[in-house]
Amino acid sequence: MGCISRRTFMKGSLAAGVGLTMASPFSRVRGANNDIRVAVVGINGQGGSHIGNFDKMDGVRLAGLCDVDRNVLERRAKPFKDRNQKLDTQQDIRKLLENKNIDAISIATTNHWHSLATIWACQAGKDVYVEKPCSHNIFEGRKCVEAAEKYKRIVQHGTQSRASSSWARQIAAVKSGKYGKLVVSRAWASKNGRGRWGVGFKPVKQPPENLDFNIWLGPAKEQPYHENIVHYNWHWFFDFGNGEIGNQGVHQMDIARWAIPGGVLPTSVISMGGRWVQSTEGHPPFTDQANTPNCQLTVMDFGGPLLVFEVIGLVDGKGVDGKKYPKKVGNEFYMEGGVIRGDKFYPTGSNESEKLDVDVEMPPGNIFENFIHCVRNRKRDQLHADILEGHLSSACCHLGNVSYRLGEQVSGKTEPDVLGKHEQIAGSWETIKRTVKGTLGYDVEKNTYCLGPKLRFDPEKERFVNSRRANRLATRRYRRPFVVPEKV
Repeated sequence: MGCISRRTFMKGSLAAGVGLTMASPFSRVRGANNDIRVAVVGINGQGGSHIGNFDKMDGVRLAGLCDVDRNVLERRAKPFKDRNQKLDTQQDIRKLLENKNIDAISIATTNHWHSLATIWACQAGKDVYVEKPCSHNIFEGRKCVEAAEKYKRIVQHGTQSRASSSWARQIAAVKSGKYGKLVVSRAWASKNGRGRWGVGFKPVKQPPENLDFNIWLGPAKEQPYHENIVHYNWHWFFDFGNGEIGNQGVHQMDIARWAIPGGVLPTSVISMGGRWVQSTEGHPPFTDQANTPNCQLTVMDFGGPLLVFEVIGLVDGKGVDGKKYPKKVGNEFYMEGGVIRGDKFYPTGSNESEKLDVDVEMPPGNIFENFIHCVRNRKRDQLHADILEGHLSSACCHLGNVSYRLGEQVSGKTEPDVLGKHEQIAGSWETIKRTVKGTLGYDVEKNTYCLGPKLRFDPEKERFVNSRRANRLATRRYRRPFVVPEKV
């Protein structure tokens, strides 16, 4: 497909956005029978779930599909063509956004495309469902919030736990005061497979003809193609992804931050860990082509409560006392007098537990149904996961990565002060070290690990305090014409 220039696209999309906000929300774009017409962008992986959810909803019609890989596009479009359903299929999102017959865009691209696609869609007058994390860095997330507000768009973030009454009850219990004050909001995101044990090394080569690699790169710096980035392992490269903390982790990060009373963004952050992977023949041990940590401990201070986040990407290896380290994804909340875990409170020093005594009211529908509900009624406050909440939780993931990326290799015996802040922090670090040693035979204490600096952060300005290096990592240099704008 031919690419249009960003200047041409922006001129048309800005006009469309202004016209749509001045008129009634669906004055120009309602489909037959009042259907909401949705297009999905990025359809190889999670985009398949988007397609399935929207396709089965009453009052919703899949009207477009977009993917930079022509083979993926044709495969996903085939079932619709087989039933004679008309679809706008494009490799270039800018061409898709010119279609005035599309009401909403659902984004499941690589992380580094999430924000630009969201902003362009808002400017083109489309409502947006965007996968987590909504941003690749802190700057981008705030621009998404500004775009939603300026163009009066409904923008839902793909943190599905916000639609869970179970998690909502736990959060309500934490904030109720019935169980004391929150001391530590703790989370884990440790999964197996798909490059978490390492991706090896793939040679540079020409991209396949079915892939528009220029658009795939988008906002990222110019670089050669290799098969370790398309289609999944991009998660483990900082140019495109955010590691596990910004992959599965953003779900648990969102829950952890949600539980902190008044928790917007922290006042400080520190992160440590390493990328310890299986050896590959012909290369030094514990290295591969990727660069995000697969074992990481991050601690944030919210002016009282601490948020402690643990990632161990060596699941199912004999890492802890000869036992397999299990898949571990979840949250728990350490209160002054005990722990809230699941639907129960476990008082300190007691063998008994008690059922949480709280009630909650939830907006309607699952995360996708709720999005469509709010597209219809234009009530942003009924969204399960408004873009502002998505931005703040995504930013917490980025904060941990900024500290890690500014870190230095230190002696494995080094014990930063943060380990003494709470027993759960020290416990997480010990678990990481034992897992790495038991699984890979790498004794962290006899070698080194990456220790990031403790960075101070201004939650109101969304900038690091007295750290130019950190603030440079809060944004990025954009490759034209794929630029996330200062003014949306």
